[in-house]
Amino acid sequence: MQPLLSPSSSVTILGAGLLGSLLATSLARQGHRVQVFEAGGPDGVGSAAYVAAAMVAPLAESVVAEASIVRMGQHALARWPELIAPLPAPVYWQQNGTLIVWHRQDAGDAARLRGLFEHRQAEVAGLPAMQPLDAAGVAAADPALAGRFAQGLLLPGEGQIDNRQLFAALAQDMQQLGVAVHYDSPRELGDFRPGEAGQSDWLIDCRGLGARQQWQALRGVRGEVVRIHAPEVTLARPTRLVHPRYSIYVAPKENHVFVIGATEIESDDRSGMSVRSALELLSAAYTIHSGFAEARILELSTQCRPTLPDNLPAIRMPRPRVLQINGMYRHGFMQAPALHDVALQWLNQGQSPLAAQFDLALQGTAVT
Repeated sequence: MQPLLSPSSSVTILGAGLLGSLLATSLARQGHRVQVFEAGGPDGVGSAAYVAAAMVAPLAESVVAEASIVRMGQHALARWPELIAPLPAPVYWQQNGTLIVWHRQDAGDAARLRGLFEHRQAEVAGLPAMQPLDAAGVAAADPALAGRFAQGLLLPGEGQIDNRQLFAALAQDMQQLGVAVHYDSPRELGDFRPGEAGQSDWLIDCRGLGARQQWQALRGVRGEVVRIHAPEVTLARPTRLVHPRYSIYVAPKENHVFVIGATEIESDDRSGMSVRSALELLSAAYTIHSGFAEARILELSTQCRPTLPDNLPAIRMPRPRVLQINGMYRHGFMQAPALHDVALQWLNQGQSPLAAQFDLALQGTAVT
């Protein structure tokens, strides 16, 4: 197979969200001339990934994710440290696993959850064995929770990244690499004719829901998170609370900042958080650790994740020299490294050995 990109190609990327920024920096490092058009500003606020808790938890998410997404999460655990290593600013990365806890009245739901984990571990090779914990084990895993829970599960090796630091570092990296980033500049596929005189050689569309006019199967799935500062609380790793109505996670960032979330609503509504969601998220956090009662609310954030009908990502070529990547749903930080690596393989080699591992196929027209 012949590479799709020639040396020092010119590439236009639509969208400076998580995947668009990653591809921009990687292509620039390879010597290509890259420009990016972003509908929002330089802080990344318009991106779904900016609001996310940014956990990379393949086993924890396996109960709501296909096996291919779990494999992408395994890939991401190895790739994120490599992707952030060359960035010009530090990005917090933690790989201490995930702790799952529950109250006594929810032991039945926890048992069912454990059964789902065991099924997925048998299905997907390489997932680390979960570790059942008694009260002493929970206390040893996280002293901040000593005496609060009689049982728990530790899922070793799972990780999380600071998404806000990542966006800032990627923006700085693009600037240093000479990527021309045009903020507050929404563009459509029809604005470009890649391959023609005076145009870029390739166009890559990573706009998420911004691409819905051309990819009409996309829908929004609303998510809501609370970001708080809790000086009295120190958690060693992301902690999830088993609950009959909703599954709450608390992801600790640096300097006693915590991201609390889990709501998932089939809606394109991006208005402010509902009172019900805020009460459920904050009440659940309080039941994990009473120190959250004195926390200060930094943000109540909402965003819509771009989602395709099967809740799986897709890469397609709607016309020659145009690549579209979309549909990361609620697992953006688990999928982004795999989609980044597959896209680069296709562009640089004309094929992607990795694609089959993640059940990805390049959909659409042949390259001309």
